[in-house]
Amino acid sequence: MAVVALRHLLDNDVIRAFMTASHAQRPHTRIVATLGPATDPPEVLEAILRAGVDVVRLNFSHGDPSAQVARGEAVRAMAAKLGREVGILADLPGPKIRVETFADGKVQLKAGNRFDLVARLGVPPGDATQVGVSYLELPGDVVAGDVLLLDDGIVQLQVTAVEGERIVTTILNDCVLSNRKGLNKQGGGLSLGAITEKDRELIVIAAGMQVDFIAVSFCRNAEDMHEARRVARAHGCNAALVAKIERAEAIENLTEIVDASDVVMVARGDLGVEIGDAELPGLQKKIIRESVAREKVVITATQMLQSMVDSPIPTRAEVLDVANAVIDGTDAVMLSQESAAGSWPVRAVEAMARICMGAEKQFEADTDFEQAKRGLARADQAIAMATMFLCEHVGVRAVVAMTESGGTARYLSRFRSAVPIYAFSHHAGARRKMALMRDVFAMDYDSRGQTPREAARGSIRLLVEAGLLNPGDRVVFTSGEHMETKGATNTLRLLEIGSDGRATGLGEL
Repeated sequence: MAVVALRHLLDNDVIRAFMTASHAQRPHTRIVATLGPATDPPEVLEAILRAGVDVVRLNFSHGDPSAQVARGEAVRAMAAKLGREVGILADLPGPKIRVETFADGKVQLKAGNRFDLVARLGVPPGDATQVGVSYLELPGDVVAGDVLLLDDGIVQLQVTAVEGERIVTTILNDCVLSNRKGLNKQGGGLSLGAITEKDRELIVIAAGMQVDFIAVSFCRNAEDMHEARRVARAHGCNAALVAKIERAEAIENLTEIVDASDVVMVARGDLGVEIGDAELPGLQKKIIRESVAREKVVITATQMLQSMVDSPIPTRAEVLDVANAVIDGTDAVMLSQESAAGSWPVRAVEAMARICMGAEKQFEADTDFEQAKRGLARADQAIAMATMFLCEHVGVRAVVAMTESGGTARYLSRFRSAVPIYAFSHHAGARRKMALMRDVFAMDYDSRGQTPREAARGSIRLLVEAGLLNPGDRVVFTSGEHMETKGATNTLRLLEIGSDGRATGLGEL
C-alpha cells in the first residue's frame, strides 16, 4: 500500500526533518536561483537547496552547454539526497544583440563623438570609433533619431545616419564599453524572432536533460511561444514553457503571450532598458496581475538582491523590492548573478527566504468571490474556487489535493491564500513543476488502486505523522471520483483531524 511505503520514507530522519522544516518554516513564495561557478562546489549546492531554493536556473547564455548539463545532473543527485523536489529551468539565450569585441577589451567613449556600429561578418576588433554587431539586419531596423542602449542602458547612442551596413551614431554620454555587451533599441521595434538556430540546438540538449521548464527569451507574441513548444515536443520534451517578458512588443501582446505560456517571467533587465525605468514598476504589477488572473504561474526576476553579489546583506531598497513583488502576488522570485557568481550565494538565498516570509505576513488574502470568473469550463476550476471560499470563511488549516498533473494545484494556487496546499502525486515531473507554484507543497503519493476515501485517510495520516497537521485541524480534501485520472478533480470534502490522527467528516462548524 502507498501509505506503508510513505511511512517507510518517514523513517528517514533527513526526509522527516525536511518535510517539517521546509513546509512550516519556509516561505510560500518560491525561490529560483541561477547556478554558476559560485554554486558548483557540492557543499554550496547543498546549502542553497537547504536554504530554500525550489527551482534552479541554468543560463545557457553563458559558458559551454556541457557545463550546464553537469550542473543539472548535480542538482538531480543532490535533490535525491535531500528528499527534495527541485525543478530545473533551462533559460535559452534567444536573439540577444551584442557588440563584438575590442582590440583592447574595452574602450572609453566620449559624449558628442561619432561611433559606428558595423553589421558585417569579419569586422576587425573595435576601437573608440567603431565596433561590429552580431545582428546583421540591424541597419534595416533603425532610422536617424533612434536611441540605442548598450550594456543595460549605461551606454547611450543616437543614430544619425544609416549607410548600408554601417550605423552612424553620436555618443550621448561619457562611458566605457567592453566586449560582447548587449544592445537594445529604446522603445523596441527590432524585427528578429525569438527562437534562433542556437536555441533549437539547446532545446534538444534540454530535452535530453529532462528539464522541467524552458524559458524563451525576447518573445514578441504568442507564435514565438507556439514555435518553441513545437520544437520541444518534437524532441519528446514536455517541459513547461516560460515566456520572458523583456521586449516592448511583448507588452503590446501580453494577453496572447500569457495564454500561450505555462509560466511568465517579468525579466526586468532588458525590459527596463527598452521601456524606461520609470514605467517598469507599473508594468511589473500589470504582468503579475494578468498572469494570476489568467491562471498562469509568474516569476519576478533581475537584480532583486544585486548588492549581495559583493555584500553579505541586502540593501533596504532591495528588501522592499522583493517584498512588494510578494505582496503583489508573484509566485516566485529569482536570483541571478547573486547566486551564480556572487560572493555570498547561500546568504542571498537565506535573505530571499527571510524577506518572502516577512512579506507574506503582510499579504491579505481576501478574494472577491463576487468578481470571480463566471461560466467556468472545468470542474477542477470550480472545485478550486469552492475550496478557497471555505479556506476564507471556515478556518481551514490546510488544503490536501490529489492531483495527476498538477492542474488542480495550479488552480488552487491562483487564489493566493495563506493556507498551505499539500499536493500529492506519484509523478515526479508533475511534482517538480509544482515547485514554482506559490502556496503549493508537492509530495510523493501513489494513490493507484485506492478509493478517494482511502487516499484521503492515507495522505492526511502522512501529514499528521510529519507534524504538519494536528488533532482538531480542519482540512479541505479534493480529489476525483476516479483516482489517477488527469483533469478529473470533481470532489471536495471538509474534514477534521480526530484525536487519533484520523480524518472524519465535519458535522458542525
